[in-house]
Amino acid sequence: MSNQKQQKPTLTGQRFKTRKRDEKERFDPTQFQESIVQGLNQTGTDLEAVAKFLDSSGAKLDYRRYAETLFDILVAGGMLAPGGALSDDMTRTNFCLFTAPEDVKTMKAYAQLLLFLKGFSESERNKLAMLTGILLANGSLSASILSSLFNDNLVKDGVSPAFAVKLFKMWINEKDINSVAASLRKVGMDSRLMELFPVNKRSYDHFSKYFIDAGLKELSDFARNQQSLGARKELQKELQEQMSQGVSFKEIIVYGKEEMKKSGISEQMVICIMWTSIMGSVEWNKKEELVTEQAIKHLKQHSPLLKAFTTQGLSELTLLLRVQEYCYDNIHFMKAFQKIVLLLYKVDVLSEEAVLKWYTEAHLAKGKSVFLEQMKKFVEWLKNAEEESESEEETD
Repeated sequence: MSNQKQQKPTLTGQRFKTRKRDEKERFDPTQFQESIVQGLNQTGTDLEAVAKFLDSSGAKLDYRRYAETLFDILVAGGMLAPGGALSDDMTRTNFCLFTAPEDVKTMKAYAQLLLFLKGFSESERNKLAMLTGILLANGSLSASILSSLFNDNLVKDGVSPAFAVKLFKMWINEKDINSVAASLRKVGMDSRLMELFPVNKRSYDHFSKYFIDAGLKELSDFARNQQSLGARKELQKELQEQMSQGVSFKEIIVYGKEEMKKSGISEQMVICIMWTSIMGSVEWNKKEELVTEQAIKHLKQHSPLLKAFTTQGLSELTLLLRVQEYCYDNIHFMKAFQKIVLLLYKVDVLSEEAVLKWYTEAHLAKGKSVFLEQMKKFVEWLKNAEEESESEEETD
């Protein structure tokens, strides 16, 4: 038996398997960039193909983890170095915002970048929203970019309204609600804000509470006005159709009153719509001497419709102002104003109180001198009749 000691085993060349729970995935934005840039460069310039690539890659690549890198690539073409410069030692893609053609159609396509908002953290989304608000305010972006927020997945997950809060706060702060409203109307976004919420929450009440709670009462008020505007347009369209189809006045009145109640439209607004619908339901004679007679006959026939929606003094005055505006804007009616008012007084649509208030203090500046002169004798007659009535009451 040998007394030589047995050699102990060494660790040289041995590898031990690390348990999965001890593994930590390495953060490697460079590798992520290479994967994205390679895919983008292979798709060419077809925007639809690019969108499909980004969508399918989301299942393999961690957009949430590399959100900033993805944003750099899609905007600038590659990962940005400190200071905002592009890294020269990395492959870049020409498919990015900064190398795209400077036209509206292309910018709308790039606006689809917002579809990847779910991949960003809340803080990153907030910063992007604030930046977008600033760019909208200074005119660098079109409000059409907001269409990306109506993506079903973003809406469903509550990303869209939260993003909109930060965006609109910054936009309104940089400008004002009137400027924001004008930009939204220009691209047809003014009527789509409710789409920030799922269908089952797409109501003005829900919209209003959400944005008022977020400190955006101005946006809530704007949405309410837009909702009212939509209801008014629909009412006018329906009234004109009913008149052209010969629907009875009784049915038209019932419909108008139901819409008032359902949509919360004031009687003053309805009387304006009714006047516009009545005056728009006939082709007017171009000769001034003939149009007055035509107007008196037409309005006398339709006076029940006007009477049904002038149950308040303010509604009567609103109608008078609308008549004044109409006669001023349509030159052939300038001399017809006094006769129209006299007719409406005779058929009990307008009261003497409304006429006198209009004459003394409530008239518009449009055609003021012409219309006041036309009404002078009638107003004097009304005042004399009123004085005689008061005198008779005192004698009794």
